[in-house]
Amino acid sequence: MSRPGDIPLVANARMYAVNPAVRTAWAALFGGVARRSGVTLTVIDHAAPAPLEELWSRPDLGLAFICGYPFAGGSFPVRPVAAPIPASPLAAGQPFYASHLMVHAESRIATLAESFGGRLGWTVAHSQSGFNALRSHLLPHWQGKPLYAQSVGPLVTPRRVIDALLAGEIDIGPLDSYVHDLLRAHEPETAARLRIVETTAPRPMPLLVASDTVDAATITRLREALLAAGAEAAMLLAGLRLSGFAAVERQDYDALLTDAHKADEAGYKAPE
Repeated sequence: MSRPGDIPLVANARMYAVNPAVRTAWAALFGGVARRSGVTLTVIDHAAPAPLEELWSRPDLGLAFICGYPFAGGSFPVRPVAAPIPASPLAAGQPFYASHLMVHAESRIATLAESFGGRLGWTVAHSQSGFNALRSHLLPHWQGKPLYAQSVGPLVTPRRVIDALLAGEIDIGPLDSYVHDLLRAHEPETAARLRIVETTAPRPMPLLVASDTVDAATITRLREALLAAGAEAAMLLAGLRLSGFAAVERQDYDALLTDAHKADEAGYKAPE
């Protein structure tokens, strides 16, 4: 099924709208994409605790972030548009990110091993950064018995992981490295209260997708507008700590499924 390109579509950046200022920047970026592409996009709110699964299932979805892990699994009726390229050394000019294993800045934990026996936080089972990358990173240390006295989750969002760390509810938890980039830029006081203990292996970034009811020509227009965003949207991209966008395909995310399969085969079903 396809839909004409002039039918209004919705856009949402909830996964990376870390605070009101960043949410506004994403809305402005989407507005520019709409102008360049000629595709009508209406930015909508879909704040937590509204399930992301509902957003990813909308037939009028024009642009929204989806985590690479559920995208790779093909569980949602979406097509890739483009993925952001973080302006960070970790990304190395590619649409890649990782998970930082974070503690409170004043924590006595200096190494990952020193966190074992404490309280581990995680977000939600369909998350790459908050679940799959975490258990893949912990798998070499796991010997069939829990590494932590308590596994706290689902905390659902990166913000909730941050809040739990700062409130002393957990001792260590995963944080999307791009979320951390945005925090350092827009909430330096929050970022200063956190400390990185270790970082997982880089993996493909969450990507912007459209519903599979959107016709191919419209998706191409949206993709081209994102890929060409550099010159016109330079200040917005700088504020969002991005160097641009890249075209991606579903197979680019196969490594995430391989990671998950290894953990599942070992019997390590959830971070613990």
